[in-house]
Amino acid sequence: MGLLKFGNVIKFIPHPLITGFTTGIAVIIFSSQMKDFFGLQMDAVPADFLGKWSAYAANLSSINLYAIAIGAFTLLMILLWPRVTNKIPGSLVAIVVTTVATQLLDLPVETIGSKFGAIPSSFPEPVLPSLNFSTIQELIRPAFTIALLGGIESLLAAVVADGMIKGNHRSNTELIAQGAANMGSSIFGGIPATGAIARTATNIKSGASTPVAGIIHAITLLIIMLFAGQWAAYIPMATLAGILIVVAYNMSELRHFISLLKGNKSDVMVMASTFFLTVLVDLTVAIEIGMILAAFLFMRNIMQSSSVESLNLANDAEEKDDEYASLPKGMEVFEIHGPLFFGAAYKFKDAMKIVENHTQILIIRMRFVPIIDATGLGILKEVNEDMNKRGARLILSDVNSEQVIQELRKSRLLFRIGRANVTKTLDAAIKRGKELLIERDNNQPAKNLAH
Repeated sequence: MGLLKFGNVIKFIPHPLITGFTTGIAVIIFSSQMKDFFGLQMDAVPADFLGKWSAYAANLSSINLYAIAIGAFTLLMILLWPRVTNKIPGSLVAIVVTTVATQLLDLPVETIGSKFGAIPSSFPEPVLPSLNFSTIQELIRPAFTIALLGGIESLLAAVVADGMIKGNHRSNTELIAQGAANMGSSIFGGIPATGAIARTATNIKSGASTPVAGIIHAITLLIIMLFAGQWAAYIPMATLAGILIVVAYNMSELRHFISLLKGNKSDVMVMASTFFLTVLVDLTVAIEIGMILAAFLFMRNIMQSSSVESLNLANDAEEKDDEYASLPKGMEVFEIHGPLFFGAAYKFKDAMKIVENHTQILIIRMRFVPIIDATGLGILKEVNEDMNKRGARLILSDVNSEQVIQELRKSRLLFRIGRANVTKTLDAAIKRGKELLIERDNNQPAKNLAH
């Protein structure tokens, strides 16, 4: 994506979709920590959201009060420690205090070591994956989704960092670096990693201002793994649950989520659909359906904002000149507002149906048409052919968009309509129309009628 310069494109993914997805992820993270936070004694937790909470409810009798106390202490430390200092994270203080307390007091709570076994203190052996076509077919879809989400998350974190340090990140370079790092990490059994808003913001608040801070962050984690892994095994799972609950809350952007619910219906629909699909169905499905829904709603909004109307010059403040106060008999003027693309083309087609058969000159004003697609070109072609069959003429005025001019030229429609019949102003279009009417009334061969 970075090599293909997709970095700038990813940043234009609809914000309601991102909000719905990240809030849904936050709910999933929160839900996954309930077992460890309450110290529930139960078998493997179901993967689906509703199954998780049903299992929690069925095992409420096994609550561990020590685990709850450790989790609650962790939450308080994270919330209150910043009042003491921002140089040392409250989560780190909570980990040290609860780990020491658990070992000294021999508290009956689950730890990383008791749950997962010993933490390795050396690099895992590099292993190249064994790939075949069937594996690629199975994994290409989730791999693309993970890459897309990772890119979105990282670029969002970069945008937040830009605002905090008054910087300007390079989107495509970020994607290339992240992709290379994740491919290298996977050889050693690593999982995909992204730039994270929460850690980035914490880093900046601690004084970070350059990419070197991220490098130091990575080196620090490496040192901890190599030399302090044996101590990390004693960390209580309830402590990690408390930390992840705070991470989930910060990630959810709850206030922003609620404020978006008060916005327009299209944004609410995209956000709510993405949120519920993320929580209840699947992350991949949520992104796919969210993007499709956002695209359809965007097209609907564009269609609603576009219009085609008969132009009454007598009521047009810009066209009050006596010369154009009224149109000659046999001349009609229509104006298009908005892009003439497949979603809005039906409005133009319906408007053209009311053009009377006695209309000899049809002027279509396009000053507010920024783009046109193949469907719009096709309808213009139909109108032009219909006018020619009746011995009438089509004139396009105010064609100011370079994209529209290029499309008219490439489709040969500019040639069919005639260059003389494509004008830059409405005045010129009406003048051209009057010339054609005079030539017709004089029953003379229409000089330059089409070209």
